[in-house]
Amino acid sequence: MNTSLRSPLIYTLFVMPALILFVMFFLYPIGSSLYYSLTSWNGVSAEPRFVGLSNYVKALTDERFWISTRNNGFFIGFSVLIQVPLIVLFSLLIANVKRLKGLYKTAVFLPSIMSTAVIGILWGFIYEPNIGLLNKILHVLGIDPIYWLSDNRFAMLSILVTNAWQWTGFYIVMVLAAILAIPRDLDEAAAIDGATAVQRAMRITLPLIRPIISVVIMLSIAGAMKAADIVIVMTKGGPAGSTEVLATYMIKYAITNFKYGYGNTIAVLIFALTLVLTAVYQLLVVRRSEKVEY
Repeated sequence: MNTSLRSPLIYTLFVMPALILFVMFFLYPIGSSLYYSLTSWNGVSAEPRFVGLSNYVKALTDERFWISTRNNGFFIGFSVLIQVPLIVLFSLLIANVKRLKGLYKTAVFLPSIMSTAVIGILWGFIYEPNIGLLNKILHVLGIDPIYWLSDNRFAMLSILVTNAWQWTGFYIVMVLAAILAIPRDLDEAAAIDGATAVQRAMRITLPLIRPIISVVIMLSIAGAMKAADIVIVMTKGGPAGSTEVLATYMIKYAITNFKYGYGNTIAVLIFALTLVLTAVYQLLVVRRSEKVEY
């Protein structure tokens, strides 16, 4: 048995199924997308026409492409600067709750398992100009109604809030698990020494959960770059393209406008941007915070 396990052939046979799946479902789609990004093809005709880098030149000189990129930047900024601090805050609060902790965990996690279509429709009612909850509150305060999803000053913010509401609970559960894994002795010793709850949170808990916070931020960046479903359900990229993101921009060209080659160009650019962002974050932040000692 031990002799067999030392054979490279045996290792190769064990690895081969995973390798085949990796090639079929990862490398081949990427290579195929890269090929079609260099062509002009509607996805239906027999032969795509090779056009070189002209699709990339078209994308990089297209104002709509940069507006979509900017909107993906809004997703990243909102997630990192607003959503993640709230996730950490709520996780700390729930971790210190003495009673009904399971109920709070379930309540915050519930939106994460709901369909994006359902959440989009639900928040669509909340944002509704005439009977929506938000405008009813504004009416009580004497403020004129706001057209949340049809006014380009508020449409993007409305989507960002909805998206954050959907995924905050999922990340809270991750951070909460890291907090609860910290040995209680550390917190109790600090409390005996006279440290307040805020001091214990800032000097003990937060440094020890830094690795999981880094993971949450990286997942938020990756999720922001592929955001599409919530935009399609709530605004379809409107009004006037103000909420368009790269993924909906790609879908619009590849499927709706039958420009499959150009759509693949956008897909390759999304992949490249995501790769660069996550690699830079990995190099600058994650490696510095992955080692934690209790």
